[in-house]
Amino acid sequence: MRFVIQRVNHANVKIDGEVVGNIGHGLLILFGAGQDDTEEMLPKYVDKICKMRIFEDENGKTNLSLADVGGELLIVSQFTLYADCRKGNRPSFTNAGAPDMANALYEKFVAMCRERVPKVETGRFGADMKVSLENDGPFTILIDSEDF
Repeated sequence: MRFVIQRVNHANVKIDGEVVGNIGHGLLILFGAGQDDTEEMLPKYVDKICKMRIFEDENGKTNLSLADVGGELLIVSQFTLYADCRKGNRPSFTNAGAPDMANALYEKFVAMCRERVPKVETGRFGADMKVSLENDGPFTILIDSEDF
C-alpha cells in the first residue's frame, strides 16, 4: 500500500462538478493498493496515520496527532501511486492492485478510519475526481508498505 498524507487547512473532492467530500483542518490521504497488499496490513497503517504527531503544538513543534487537534480525514483512492516510470515515457501501472481487490481494501481502510476519527470524507473509487486543498506547511508524508 502507498499513502500520500498531506496536512491541510481544508480540502475537497469533486466529481462532475459536485463536491462529494469536504473537510476542514486535518489530513488528505491519497490511498493506493498494490498487487500483494492484504486486509491484514490495514490496522498498522490506520494506527500509524491516526497517531502520527504531525500537527503543531502551542510552541510550533510537531507534537500533536489528528485526535489531539480534532482533525478530519479526506481519503481519496489513487492507483497512480503505483506508477512505474523506469522505462520509456509512459508510466506502467502493472504493480497496482486489481480494481476489485483495491476497492475492497480502500473501503475497509475508510471503515477502519471511521471507527477512530469523527469526520471521514471520501472520493469515489475509480471516478474522475478533482481534488482541491490548502496544504498546511506544506507538510506531506509518503508511507510505502515496501519500506515499512
